[in-house]
This record gives sequence, structure tokens and C-alpha cells, in this order.
Amino acid sequence: MKYRSVFDIIGPVMIGPSSSHTAGAARIGRAARHLFGREPKYAHVHLYGSFAKTYKGHGTDVAIIGGLLDYETDDTRISQALVTARKNGMKVRFHEEDAITDHPNTARLKIGDDDGELELVGISIGGGKAEITELNGFELNLSGEHPAILLIHNDRFGAIASSTTILAKHEINIGRMEVSRKAQGEQALMVIEVDQNVDDDVLNELERADHIIQVAKISE
Repeated sequence: MKYRSVFDIIGPVMIGPSSSHTAGAARIGRAARHLFGREPKYAHVHLYGSFAKTYKGHGTDVAIIGGLLDYETDDTRISQALVTARKNGMKVRFHEEDAITDHPNTARLKIGDDDGELELVGISIGGGKAEITELNGFELNLSGEHPAILLIHNDRFGAIASSTTILAKHEINIGRMEVSRKAQGEQALMVIEVDQNVDDDVLNELERADHIIQVAKISE
């Protein structure tokens, strides 16, 4: 990922002590919260590599849960995120994993409630930046730096066209788009990064489009 300014290298405005282990971790948790659409009732956090070895000392645990509570990286409430989550009724478990991953700062989050579940893999790449590399078994490359719409759809012709037509009608410009699928003819995932936050009425219209099963978004 390209850095846009010297501040991206120094790190973001954040609660310390580490941009990669704290701010990046908070971004992973917050992305999961936005994609799930609400505060989960349980969170199983599997930590790998450096995350697994140092997460308590570097605040990775409170940062991820702070993200699930929808806290920004500079929110002072992050330090008490575990306490707050448990007061809210969220059941939290951390798992230190030995498996070797492609990136040393990797977290797999399994979150949910009585109405649904989401599984997400995120990596903290330094400077407070994070990428989402997997969502419910779909491979993707989502930075979270721009607003994005995620569409789970049937792998049929017309799904992409119907979605992009709706965005064009609402004058929403697409900055980047990728499509992945588990197998031909099964479910697929469309990731569309756009130039502005998308209103709920547009999301509702997308949900009614041909072959679309589920819609989620990440806002700035």
C-alpha cells in the first residue's frame, strides 16, 4: 500500500503504545463492527505471530475490542474497552495461535449474536494501517481507507451490472472494484471502494438488485 504523507509513516493520531499493534488492531476491530452492522454479543479473537506474543503489553486486545465498540484510534475509551464490552454483555475470548501466517500481525475475528455471525481476517501493516484479507471465507484486499460497499451475490451474469447501474444513477463514483468467488455458480463477493459515504437508501436499493444476497458498508 502506498503512503500518502509523512504522517502515514510516523503513525496516526492514536492511543499508544504501538501504531501497528494498537491503532492497526483498532482499525481491524472497527472494520469488523461496520461490516457486521451492530455491536456483537460475542467475539472470539484469534491472534497470530507478533500479535499473539505481545498483545497484552501492546494493547492489541483492548484495541481490537475498542474497534468492535466503534471507537476511533484516538479514543481514550480504548484503554477500558474490555471492561465496557463486558458491561455491555459482550462475551470476549482471546486465542493465542501458533500457526504461521503470511503476515506477522494477523488477527482472525469471529463475532456474532443471535441474528448472525461474521468471520474476518485482518492484518496490521504498520503506521496504523490495516487491511482486511478475508471475509466469511472470501479472499479480498480491503484497506478501509476509503468508503466501501461489500455485496454478497449469486455468481450469475447481471449482478455486477445491476449494482453499478444503481451507483451510477446516484452519481457515486467507483474508485476500485474486485470480485471473488468460492466456486463457479455459487456465492461471490463484490468489493466496491467509492469516493463518498453511501446513504442507507442506496444500500437498500442495492439489496433489492438482481442476484444480491447481502449488503454491507465501511464508512470513512
